[in-house]
Amino acid sequence: MSQLFSPYSLGPLQVRNRIAIAPMCQYSAENGNATDWHMIHLGHLALSGAGVLIIEATAVEDIGRITPGDLGLYSDENEAALGRVLQAIRAYSEIPVMVQLGHAGRKASSCAPWEGGALIPPEEGGWHTVAPSPLPHGADEPAPIALDDAGLVRVRDAFVAAARRAQALGLDGIEIHAAHGYLLHQFLSPLSNRRTDRYGGSLENRMRFPLEVFDAVRAAVPVSMTVGVRVSATDWVEGGWDIEECVSLGEELARRGCHFIHVSSGGLSPQQKIPVGPGYQLAFSARIRQECGMPTIGVGLITEPEQAETVIASGQADMVALARAMLYDPRWPWHAAADLGGQVDAPPQYWRSQPRQYRNLFGETTLGQR
Repeated sequence: MSQLFSPYSLGPLQVRNRIAIAPMCQYSAENGNATDWHMIHLGHLALSGAGVLIIEATAVEDIGRITPGDLGLYSDENEAALGRVLQAIRAYSEIPVMVQLGHAGRKASSCAPWEGGALIPPEEGGWHTVAPSPLPHGADEPAPIALDDAGLVRVRDAFVAAARRAQALGLDGIEIHAAHGYLLHQFLSPLSNRRTDRYGGSLENRMRFPLEVFDAVRAAVPVSMTVGVRVSATDWVEGGWDIEECVSLGEELARRGCHFIHVSSGGLSPQQKIPVGPGYQLAFSARIRQECGMPTIGVGLITEPEQAETVIASGQADMVALARAMLYDPRWPWHAAADLGGQVDAPPQYWRSQPRQYRNLFGETTLGQR
């Protein structure tokens, strides 16, 4: 039996296979509101046969958006717009849906990648960014505003409010974004956190605010709702956040009842040197899984079914997340199931697409046609 197509549990959330659709920013929202693009995009992915769909990084306050086109969950309008998309998905798919809640910190107020990704100054429609310390992401960018005590409370409360909106929408889980150089990662890394108060300096202090956010979110939603965290296991920069510190974070999260940890890397510094290659982050996932005793989701250039099967069978991760591979082939789980002898869910409207050599791909289906 294929391990990739075996069921699993992320805390209280039951998934039918070990394939997650990673959160992928679309930069196509309007004032934080999901649009028809999200209806098409997420609706399409909801029919993929994956075990779980994670909605893209969704800002907990307006200045926490990476770009003006980012999704948000900080207003009634945001909630209603995303609710419309979820209602359509629920009508035609049983795929569990989670949302990634985050705050971009000093990497906010930027152009979309296809527009160059540069910081947008306030006079050109952007906004002042915030961070743990007044250190810019890029050397040619203005310094962000260091969050004071009131700012920390505001951000923490914004995570809580967004989590409650997610729960009200009926989402199946929350992934807190503490990776890729965004605000919570900025607190973790000594490269971006130079504070001298209780939130900076030692590893314990640098972890304090991200852990406070996790605790607040965990307390704000029912115990029946899955809550996990996405991390960057290393900054890929000398003297930065690294796997040793990330293991310590994982141990603290496990003690606090975190249901999973989604292990990525990088994103904090333009000085990063990443040895990109197939499965280049999986050693981090394997180590965190072994030392923290918490389910892990592995991600990073996982593109082939046999590769994904090996990741699960060898214990490198409990689930695999696909991003670019899923954009290129939104039926990747179907094709992987065909290769590995697994089964996937598919809407009855698509059953007749099943090739005759894979008669059990969609389970017991009726292939007749009038």
